[in-house]
Amino acid sequence: MVGREKEIARLNQIYDSDESEFVAVYGRRRVGKTYLVREVFANRILFMHTGRANAATKQQLAAFRASLQEQGLADCPLLGSWLEAFQELKRLINSSDALRKVLFIDELPWIDTPKSGFLSELEGFWNQWASARKDIVLVVCGSATSWIINKVLRNRGGLHNRVTAQIPLEPFTLGECERYAISRGMAPSRAEIVEYYMVLGGIPYYWRFLDKGLSLSQNIDALFFASGAPLRLEFSELYSSLFKHEEPYVRIVSALGHRRVGLGREELSEETGFAQNGRLTGLLEELEQCGFIRKYRAFGLRRREAIYQLIDNFTLFYFQFMQGNHGGDVNFWSNSINSHGRLAWEGLAFERVCLQHVRQIKAALGISGVLTEVSSWRTPSLATERRGAQIDLVIDRADRLVNLCEMKFSSGEYVIDEAEEARLRNRREAFIRETGTRKGCHVTMVTTYGIKRNRHSGVVQSQVTMDQLFAN
Repeated sequence: MVGREKEIARLNQIYDSDESEFVAVYGRRRVGKTYLVREVFANRILFMHTGRANAATKQQLAAFRASLQEQGLADCPLLGSWLEAFQELKRLINSSDALRKVLFIDELPWIDTPKSGFLSELEGFWNQWASARKDIVLVVCGSATSWIINKVLRNRGGLHNRVTAQIPLEPFTLGECERYAISRGMAPSRAEIVEYYMVLGGIPYYWRFLDKGLSLSQNIDALFFASGAPLRLEFSELYSSLFKHEEPYVRIVSALGHRRVGLGREELSEETGFAQNGRLTGLLEELEQCGFIRKYRAFGLRRREAIYQLIDNFTLFYFQFMQGNHGGDVNFWSNSINSHGRLAWEGLAFERVCLQHVRQIKAALGISGVLTEVSSWRTPSLATERRGAQIDLVIDRADRLVNLCEMKFSSGEYVIDEAEEARLRNRREAFIRETGTRKGCHVTMVTTYGIKRNRHSGVVQSQVTMDQLFAN
C-alpha cells in the first residue's frame, strides 16, 4: 500500500490493544477509507457490512442479514428491527474463538435512515455490551464526513465520548501521488504529476483510472470527455452520495467556483440567496468537513470575518470545463492545450495545489518549526491596479517575518520582467501600508522550475520550486 503509514500504524496499535476499541474512519468520498481498513485487517475481519445507498430501513435490514449469513450466521432469521439485528451480531461474535473480533461497518450514514432507530441501537450495542468486553474492535466508516463528525464524534447522547480513536483520511500529497503512479507502472514527470493533481487532486480512486500507455491529455480525455468516460458523471454522483439534499451544497460550491479568492458570508449570502443564519453556517461547516471548501482569515481582518474558498480540485475542473460542455468533443482536452481558458485555469489550479501543500512550502523555507498563521490578503484600493490587489498565500511568522507568496505555473523558468518587478514591489508596499505591519515582508515565488536570474529577479527574497512540493 502506498502512503498511509501513520494510519496503518495506528490501526495495528488499536488491534493490539487490551481493551475494546471504537474507531471512526472518515474522509472525502473516493479517498481510500474502505481500502485502508480492508488492507490493514484483511482476514482478521470477523464481520463486514456496507450500507446501501438510497435504501429504506427494510432493505438495509435485509442487506445486514445477508452479511451475517455470508459471514458465518447461516441460520440468521428475518430481521424486523435494528435491535434484532444487533442481537444476531452478538450471536455471531459469541460463536467466534478469535482473540480479537474486528467488526467493520462501512457507509454508516446510509444505514441511518429516518426513524429507523439504528443509531440508538448502535449506542446500546456498544455501551451495554461491546465496551464491557476486551476483544471487540468496532470500525465505522463513511464518506459523509459531516454525518460522522456530528452524529458520532460530537454525539450528545449515548455515543458521547465513546469513540476511542479517530482516523481522518486526507487526500494524497503530490509525493504520495508520485509513488502511487510509479507503483502502477507509470513514469510521469513531476510536471505531469502536478498537472494531473490540478484535475484529480489527491484522490487515489481517480488516479487508478490513468492508463500508462496514454499521454496526459489523452488520459484526461479518456476520464472525462470520451464516450463512456468513467468520471463523466462523477460530479453529480459525488454530491448526491454525500448529502441527502445536495442542491443547497451545489449552489454554494457553484458560487465559490467562479471566485478565485473566495467569498465572505455576506457576499455568499447575496450570491446564493441564503439568509445569514444557522442554516448557512451548517451548510458551510459540512462542506468544509467534507474537504470541498476551506475557511480562512484574510490578513488584518477579525476572525469572524472569514473567507470561504472552493479547494476541491475536481470540482474546480468540473465548473471550468465540464459544466455545460455539451459539444461532444471526445478529444476536448487534447484540443484545448493552448486555449486562453485552459491557460487561465492552470494558473488558478496551481495556486490551489500550492495551498494544499503549505506544509511542504514551509519546510522548503526552513520554517517548519516556526509558529505561523496562514491567510490571504486583498485590497480594492491599490491605485496601480484598478481591480485591486490580492495575495493568495500569506505566511505570518512568529520570527517577525511575513512571506508574501506568489504562485506561478509555467513550462520553464519563470521570467520576471520590468513590469512584473514593478507589480511585485507595488503589491508588497501596498500590503505594508494597508495592513500597518511592522514585520519584514519577503516576496516569495512558488513556481514549477524556479525563477530566471536577471536584473529584475532581485525583487524576490526567497523561492520554492515544484520539486520541493513533493517532499513527504
